[in-house]
Amino acid sequence: MNILMMTNTYLPHIGGVARSVEAFSRYYRQHGHKVLIIAPEFPQMPEDEVDVIRIPAIQRFNGSDFSVVLPVPHFLGEEIEAFEPDIVHSHHPFLIGSMARLVAKKYNIPLVFTHHTMYEQYTHYVPVDAETLQHFAVKLATSYANMCDQVFAPSESIAAVLQRRNVSTPIEVIATGVDLNEFACGSGFGFRQVMGISEDAFVVGHLGRLAPEKNLDYLSLAVQAFMKKEPRVHFLLVGKGSAKRQLVESFTDLGLAARLHTIGFIEQPFLVSAYRAMDVFVFSSQSETQGMVVSEAMSASVPVIALDAPGVREVVVDNCNGRLLDTQASANEFSDALLGYYCLPMSMQQEFRRAARATAESYSLDLCAEKSLKKYTELLGNGYVHHHHEHQIWTDVVSLIQAEFDIIKGITKAAVHAFTHKNKQKP
Repeated sequence: MNILMMTNTYLPHIGGVARSVEAFSRYYRQHGHKVLIIAPEFPQMPEDEVDVIRIPAIQRFNGSDFSVVLPVPHFLGEEIEAFEPDIVHSHHPFLIGSMARLVAKKYNIPLVFTHHTMYEQYTHYVPVDAETLQHFAVKLATSYANMCDQVFAPSESIAAVLQRRNVSTPIEVIATGVDLNEFACGSGFGFRQVMGISEDAFVVGHLGRLAPEKNLDYLSLAVQAFMKKEPRVHFLLVGKGSAKRQLVESFTDLGLAARLHTIGFIEQPFLVSAYRAMDVFVFSSQSETQGMVVSEAMSASVPVIALDAPGVREVVVDNCNGRLLDTQASANEFSDALLGYYCLPMSMQQEFRRAARATAESYSLDLCAEKSLKKYTELLGNGYVHHHHEHQIWTDVVSLIQAEFDIIKGITKAAVHAFTHKNKQKP
């Protein structure tokens, strides 16, 4: 099967979408399928990329970690033609997502869309009316989903959200799996030595992009309150982003800098060692669709304390493999949950660790990738045949015009709904 992956973010950018595309693509290739990835340019891209086409892009759009693609180069059509895709998998509804729609129509092949992101949670990166843009983002993503042949939701929570938003396209829940073999190794002791953390320290850990939408101010307050109560506690922070400087300053102001250990993004085999250096993983983001780092932590047998949110509640079982706190819980209540786990006998902490690893088994990359491949095959069996060379030129032109019209119509409907909603709110 020839699978065309089209995404607005990809390596070396680190984030859930980029890591998902990389993980699934790697699995598909290992199992005999061909994958071509179309993604924006990013700084420090690997020079030896294979089967990846990069599109020029504006870097660090409006202070974010993301790129905005520029007009599509002419050679792209030739590259796709030569690849002869059987299926198009879009990972965003915007920018490259529109291009994915056109490609699917041109070649008369299925279009799959993974709804990775709650787009309305990211409107702070655009300097316009936030509420209006949030409604626009929701409606545009919904419109795009309804133009696709299959939608993948990373969690049951997100599938339910999409259904409430009137997505009529079939929805399949497929999480981004974790390669359990990679997480079976690693040295937490070695990583602690590198980071200057003593063997007897109790390490609270967090990994991810350090961005405003991740609710890091809240998390910092909770961890700091815990550290003030217990001098043996250290905080290991893995990641980078615009919020890092302010976060580090807050620990310094409280005299906790010596027990804060930061490092930028790291890859395997060091990633699993970072997780294994942790005694507990903390997560407070409410903008996720899956929370892949939660599954990764559990794959390394690390319990998780988190706020109840989409993509997290499916993984964290309260008082079993971690603690799942109400979204209204205060930072002090989160701190108390940390203290409660810290005070458990070692035997009970080991039970939490075993439960965490058992949970991770159901989120293996093998299971998730095979599920997605099965869906691809079903779509191809529903009458989609790679026969675009047999189409008359006129049919191709009509299909492209229809695709453009559908995209424009979706954008228009989203904009009208957003501004109508805004006007209704005015007195």
